[in-house]
Amino acid sequence: MLASTRTSLRSHGAVALPRVISLYTESFAALPAFDTGVSRALLHAAARGDARESLRLHVPPDVVAFSVLDRARPGFREAVGAARGQGWDAVLRLAGGRAAVFHAETVAFAWCIPDPEPRGSIAKRFDWIAAAVARALESLGVDARVGAVPGEYCPGDHSVNARGAVKLMGVGQRLVKNAAHVGGVIVVKHAARVRDVLVPVYGAMGVEWKPETTGAVEDEVPGVTRSDVAAALEREFAREAELAPEALRPSWLAEAEQLASEHQIEASTQTRSS
Repeated sequence: MLASTRTSLRSHGAVALPRVISLYTESFAALPAFDTGVSRALLHAAARGDARESLRLHVPPDVVAFSVLDRARPGFREAVGAARGQGWDAVLRLAGGRAAVFHAETVAFAWCIPDPEPRGSIAKRFDWIAAAVARALESLGVDARVGAVPGEYCPGDHSVNARGAVKLMGVGQRLVKNAAHVGGVIVVKHAARVRDVLVPVYGAMGVEWKPETTGAVEDEVPGVTRSDVAAALEREFAREAELAPEALRPSWLAEAEQLASEHQIEASTQTRSS
């Protein structure tokens, strides 16, 4: 469960207020590293007390998002070259264990939660988001299940799959003092694009996996669109809190611009992320 439900009230002096989650939908598909920086800036704002709990649902760039673990593997430089050789950009991701793929027919989400003790609720956040994504996909007709498919890319116990056969969603967390970020991607269309770029990327790093476990929502329910999936996930959050559509603050975008260089992977692959 989330920290509270929509019907729950939180004390604010003498007044009880309903829980509200800010909803941001701005996308920066032409600026992959900046796009990652935006989600990180929201995390920092939540940690400072400058932003309340938020959900960012956006159209991501065509990008292979590598992890810090990937960067430490032999073959990382070759993996980045393999991605770029197929026309994909490459960034260091904010959360997660292995390289994942984002493109215009995926739903990228970033859920930022102010929390004075973020480490204590890691499992609860993972459990809730996985169940919420599964319910959202079930509402569209998908036989959605929580759990890793053997051999899936970027494996995780809180992946969401279809039929126990193909992965549809992956998720990770990033913790800072006083806040947590839960970020992930739901593949709606073009599973082949994900598979085809990860074959050489994972091959370069010596990561074993089964390409046939790569799936997409539309392959399960023909005709489902990216907008359908995003709306279904919004409904799951709206069951728990009031969603308040807002615009990203200029100060956060300025911070994202400063953070972008830490997520961009240069040709030398010597960038750092803190």
